[in-house]
Amino acid sequence: MKPRIFYRPLHGILLLDKPAGLSSNNALQVARRLLRAEKGGHTGSLDPLATGLLPLCFGEATKIAGLLLRSAKAYDAEIVLGVTTDTDDADGEPLRKRAVPDVSEADLQAALARFIGRIEQQAPIYSALKQGGEPLYAKARRGEVIEAPVREVEVQAIEVLGYSAPRLQLRVTCGSGTYIRSLARDLGEVLGCGAHIASLRRLWVEPFRAPQMITLEALAAALEADTDAQTVLLPIEAGLAGFARIVLDETLAARFRMGQRLRDAAFPTGQVAVFGPDGNPSGLGLVDADGRLSPQRLFNGLNEISVC
Repeated sequence: MKPRIFYRPLHGILLLDKPAGLSSNNALQVARRLLRAEKGGHTGSLDPLATGLLPLCFGEATKIAGLLLRSAKAYDAEIVLGVTTDTDDADGEPLRKRAVPDVSEADLQAALARFIGRIEQQAPIYSALKQGGEPLYAKARRGEVIEAPVREVEVQAIEVLGYSAPRLQLRVTCGSGTYIRSLARDLGEVLGCGAHIASLRRLWVEPFRAPQMITLEALAAALEADTDAQTVLLPIEAGLAGFARIVLDETLAARFRMGQRLRDAAFPTGQVAVFGPDGNPSGLGLVDADGRLSPQRLFNGLNEISVC
């Protein structure tokens, strides 16, 4: 009989280096069991084939998971020209093979230029996007005919790292919701030969531009060596680096944590991170043009004590 796992309140962000072959949710559950964290969430699916940065949020940090989901990201991708697959990556079944044309550097740059900026992109049919309350991949696996949604996404930059036909290496910086699989598929069509993703690695997610990632194996080893679980997590405020900061005195911070609105003409407008006098985050708020600060997400659970 397996020993019962006792979970505890644990708050912070784990910068996981996700391995290939594991879904984002499975990676989350493995990390959550290792940490014995009561509550956890990931910040948007990373394809099973992909490796690299998957920020995992635990405890009160789950309240900012949606913010990280909407953040800019960067990837290194290897694309194979000449073969399309049903999943738009190497995990799928080949659909069609075509000859790869001679592509000059100028041809390649001209083709890539079409995908920089705000573009319309059709998601892969094997994706976690939901249609009728069900992920598209579930419908695709049943053989249903699917019209995947077309969405506007933003690609800030595409850098060619190398090309030796049929393999092309790219570094892509993009906004939320961009599918690198779709970019590879569409690039292949522009070049007239089709394409799919052979490998994909996420390099960073805003605001973690130079992440110190940890693998599941390293996490397990650290915890086996009695490393304090809290020390492998970043504090919640690490995920708030992109927000204007308001520091309140003890009285006002207490009122804010109780959900009360505050007003000060000196408050910066827009979404803000609110801190108490001790430097601990109290929550996120929204300041209107009149200086009224309205609480949005409160981190009141940070006072919970973790019992190992």
